[in-house]
Amino acid sequence: MTTRGVLYVHCAPRAMCPHVEWAVGSVLGVRVGLDWIRQPAAPGTWRSEFSWQGSPGTASKLASALRGWDMLRFEVTAEPCPTAEGERYSSTPALGIFHAVTGMHGDILVPEDRLRAALARSTRGESALETEVAKLLGKPWDDELEPFRHAGEGAPVRWLHQVV
Repeated sequence: MTTRGVLYVHCAPRAMCPHVEWAVGSVLGVRVGLDWIRQPAAPGTWRSEFSWQGSPGTASKLASALRGWDMLRFEVTAEPCPTAEGERYSSTPALGIFHAVTGMHGDILVPEDRLRAALARSTRGESALETEVAKLLGKPWDDELEPFRHAGEGAPVRWLHQVV
């Protein structure tokens, strides 16, 4: 069984770009050359997108290979397949890594135990329920990555077509 996904490198210093390619290639078992373009949201950095195909769990391996690199912002997605749910990983230097399981329509699926823990923290007054739910949905990561997601000058544009 295989799945497909996309690696979005939102922001990487130029010197780190070959290391990102090497890490991705080592996970996929093939030589990888990414198309890098300037990232206008952070002058002096670069961005790239890469579509991949592999076994379920490949997104996790890609995220693990890239996590913890200072100044690297990225996301990895994997589509659901018959043997596995979809996944989304988001990473920023300030927040670390976020992982979510996604359903067939891209919705984040929050496990019951994580919901109960968030409710318990809120009930004890440790944080507001709204804050807990925002963390479960990855809102802090979305807020930090949003300026980097917008396509910069020269970025490839993908047109999506709605089928009625």
